[in-house]
Amino acid sequence: MKSEKRLYMKAVGSIQELIASGEYRPGSRLPPERELAEQFGMSRPTIREAIIALEAKGLVSVKTGSGVYILEQDERSTGFGYTVSAFELVEARVIIEGEAAAMAAEMITAEELAQMKAAVEQMAQEPGSSSVADQKFHLILSGATKNRVFSSMIKQLWDAQENLEHIHQAHQSVCMNDHQRRIDEHQAIYDALARRDGNAARRAMRKHFSRMLTALHETSEERAVREVRQQASEMRERFSFDRLVPEV
Repeated sequence: MKSEKRLYMKAVGSIQELIASGEYRPGSRLPPERELAEQFGMSRPTIREAIIALEAKGLVSVKTGSGVYILEQDERSTGFGYTVSAFELVEARVIIEGEAAAMAAEMITAEELAQMKAAVEQMAQEPGSSSVADQKFHLILSGATKNRVFSSMIKQLWDAQENLEHIHQAHQSVCMNDHQRRIDEHQAIYDALARRDGNAARRAMRKHFSRMLTALHETSEERAVREVRQQASEMRERFSFDRLVPEV
């Protein structure tokens, strides 16, 4: 049962990524269940469960006898439209949080350093995909800049990451890949802040996000390869010699 749930959530994430990329635009109709099942290599019941989940999230509308349509997304919950991509969000975090780390190195208090150290220790005890301590670490850092604009922007980026499913899943996949490396990256940021070394803090933060960008590229490439293989398999089956010239 758990694997089935993961499978339909994987379909949800894939469809959301296609919406985010602009391939499925607001007002357009999703391909039929049969086509989606073939595209993602899943059963039609799994795709049906995914569509139910997407409808519950307010991303699509199911019109009986007509099809499934992409809805316009409300930007109020995150400050961004749903079409923002994981790449765009990470790009923004590289720039904004890199500079925030450099500024925080000058302004951070002993109490804030202690809180960040505790967050790293908590992160080490959490499952690889948990983001509770991770978020705490970054929000403490943003507060340490003593700049409310930085704090607000970083909070908004985290809200987008947590509330936009396609971005949340991308972030989770990175966290699960190498939990210890994730801990080490946050420790390096903390160490630079503790030394009051702004340049080192900036570099450590950017290095942390460079891994995420690399993982996003690899995930996108793997998905593209799967889609090409699926299309090639369908073509091979469609134009097979045995199908064209059956034995009599």
